[in-house]
Amino acid sequence: MTETASVPAKATRREWIGLLALSIACLVYSMDLSVLFLAIPSIVRELEPSATELLWMNDIYGFMVAGFLVTMGGLGDRIGRRKLLMLGAAAFAAASTFAAFSQSAGMLVFARALLGIAGATIAPSTLSLIMNMFRDEAERNRAIGVWGTAFALGGLVGPLIGGVLLHFFHWGSVFLVNVPIMALLIVCAPFLLPEYRSGENPRLDLASVVLSLATVLPIIYGFKHIAIYGFDPLYLLPVAAGFGFGALFVRRQRGLSEPLVDLALFRVPAFSVSMLVNLGGVFFIFALFLMQTQFFQLVIGLSPLEAALWAAIPGLFFTIMSLQAYRVTNHFGPVATVLGGLVIFALGAALMGFAAYAESLAGILFANAVLGAGFIPVVLTTTGLIVGSAPPERGGVASAMSETSAEFGGALGVGLLGSLATMIYRLDMADADLSGLPDEIAVAASQTLAGAVDGALELGLSDSVWLAEARSAFSLSYAACSGVAAIALILLALVARHIYGNHRPRIVEAGH
Repeated sequence: MTETASVPAKATRREWIGLLALSIACLVYSMDLSVLFLAIPSIVRELEPSATELLWMNDIYGFMVAGFLVTMGGLGDRIGRRKLLMLGAAAFAAASTFAAFSQSAGMLVFARALLGIAGATIAPSTLSLIMNMFRDEAERNRAIGVWGTAFALGGLVGPLIGGVLLHFFHWGSVFLVNVPIMALLIVCAPFLLPEYRSGENPRLDLASVVLSLATVLPIIYGFKHIAIYGFDPLYLLPVAAGFGFGALFVRRQRGLSEPLVDLALFRVPAFSVSMLVNLGGVFFIFALFLMQTQFFQLVIGLSPLEAALWAAIPGLFFTIMSLQAYRVTNHFGPVATVLGGLVIFALGAALMGFAAYAESLAGILFANAVLGAGFIPVVLTTTGLIVGSAPPERGGVASAMSETSAEFGGALGVGLLGSLATMIYRLDMADADLSGLPDEIAVAASQTLAGAVDGALELGLSDSVWLAEARSAFSLSYAACSGVAAIALILLALVARHIYGNHRPRIVEAGH
């Protein structure tokens, strides 16, 4: 159990209403990661973007969020977390309006970049404010669960809200919906949310900011491109550059009296292992979900709409689990919740491997339920431990580091496990007889299942032996990656058990 110096005060109605306001802000921030998907056809017709511009319309928001999280977390600690949240909300509303009325593809890409920078103020500010507002451990766990639910709901309802708005209005409406929500947050924040600042110099070290961006952005860019286009040594160049800048960033932080990231945080064992577990959990969940989406359409043969509907079932379960995860943490304590959750997560990954190998839709859905029962308590509890283990004056940076580790975990998982799946598929397809196919289709079929399915459609074939072999090869790769995840999660649980056993986590109390 976590230790406290005295019995903490219970939250009042003001704090719970404030939590609702913060959660709605998080929902909008999360929603903007996916709200653009359904609007793309309308945007293409009106703005006529190039292929590169279209790619950046989708990706630039997430890149900017990831790149600026640590900077904004540090800025919030210095100038005030509530103040930064209000400034970020105003900027988010302005950038949303700019995006809605963009007259060219370049303008929309630029507006999405501004939205990402503004969005980077929301996640660390909201989470660190929750730690200030809810000082009782049980209430804090519940509040973090609500916060996590808002993120999950944002990803679920983003396409839904976008679809409804596009049915009645111009594509710009998917951005304008953000404006009244952010305006309401700005009005309510002074009355509902406490202020907290560290007392440090409000000016950030510009070189640290630049090095932070130069570390995060190239690494995420490289691994995302590996996930999208397959492994290519060329994509390792930005990853290597990112790690090089990361080394310079660490070196600079050591020499500053007021660093952007206090490296002493990593000397707190509970902080470090919680970061590792958090990153590992997101690493595997993102990779398995990416393969699951392909499995639904390319192996089972579902339409995109059918695949989306089936995928929404585990998404809904994850959302409900986020709301209830605090009960598990409060009953068993944070350490037991993390360790038990990792074991359940590993069991779910193993079940997913068996279901993928058997090509069973029902088995995949059941495995998802087990995955969620393990993953959600783990990721929410470790998030609380990451921020709670840091000194109060570092809460914003700790929150930002938690979010950044999730971004890294997702990009690394999709890139690395995706590359492993591709390698296994290609090795298994090496023995397939593709000699009767046109050269171009044979090469595509030997490289990816999508290439095999597209080739079969082009040739008017649906039940050929080589297509069945391609689907089996993908199922094998999916099963193998799930097995790797199960083994790695058990090993992660053993490491976490050892470190938590020797260094019980303490939540550092933050006053109002």
